[in-house]
Amino acid sequence: MRFIFRLFSLLLITVALLVGGFFWWSQQAIVLPGTDVEFRVPPGSSLRAAVRQINAAGIPVQAELFILLARWQGNSGAIKAGTYATNAGETPLSLLEKLATGQVSQASITLVEGWTFRQFRARLDAHPELKHDSRGLSEAEIIRRLNLSMNSLEGRLFPDTYLFDKESSDLELMVRAVNAMQRRLDEAWQLRSPGLPYRSPDEALVMASIIEKETGREEDRTHVAAVFINRLRIGMRLQTDPTVIYGLGESFDGNLRKIHLQTDTPYNTYTRTGLPPTPIAMPGLAALRTAFAPAVSDALYFVARGDGTSQFSRTLDDHNRAVNRYQRGGK
Repeated sequence: MRFIFRLFSLLLITVALLVGGFFWWSQQAIVLPGTDVEFRVPPGSSLRAAVRQINAAGIPVQAELFILLARWQGNSGAIKAGTYATNAGETPLSLLEKLATGQVSQASITLVEGWTFRQFRARLDAHPELKHDSRGLSEAEIIRRLNLSMNSLEGRLFPDTYLFDKESSDLELMVRAVNAMQRRLDEAWQLRSPGLPYRSPDEALVMASIIEKETGREEDRTHVAAVFINRLRIGMRLQTDPTVIYGLGESFDGNLRKIHLQTDTPYNTYTRTGLPPTPIAMPGLAALRTAFAPAVSDALYFVARGDGTSQFSRTLDDHNRAVNRYQRGGK
């Protein structure tokens, strides 16, 4: 009987030591091969596959102990895909917590107001943390890949700073930007001022892109919008340089000439009435809201004063006098 008691006591001590050692191990800092070591867990990976990725990155985590820890914590089936970064002092327990809660290592990209889709793609292509699935695809092919019902992506992506899991597809980011713009467009359409001459939210988006390119000055933005909307109402040509420049495409050398204003293209608002066929840039939120809520004004003209502000006029005579004063140095 005494032998059995001693054996049982020894067994309890052994179990206690093993359990204690196990929990001591789970909270000891992992010896990392460097600072901020990253690894990626592909979608659909099992816990064991995730451990293989961890080990392949040079992080010495004992597979069986780590799997046992996950089962003990009830996290063995809750591993989230993504790219993860380890930090100094990382323990097996903290690493498991990251995997179970999806604390992925994120990167960011900023899409600037007023950019064209071509500039947007160049920024995506140059980002080292993205997977470049769109590279080599035409705009039409991208639209098909994204299952979108539109003819062009120009102006359809909302300019903002986006956080994303490293190695995410650039196509996924495009979808997020398209959805963000559509949400804001729908919201603005519901809150639009009465009597605007738009037949659809898409036409308002085109106008917002023109406003975005014409002025970044908050005080002038609603008045610039009023000028173009007033012209649209009466069938007057918009006569705005940014649309002409957009129509010239990559051939534009930075110097807008008279011949450019006289050469007809679908985007030349000096030769054609109405709005151009697509937006000419990605409008920001301020320009988008202004297109739906312009200032109350009967102005049909404006000219830059030379100090960043604009002079607005109701009649052509007043406008000509303003041009003479601010552009030609007259009085």
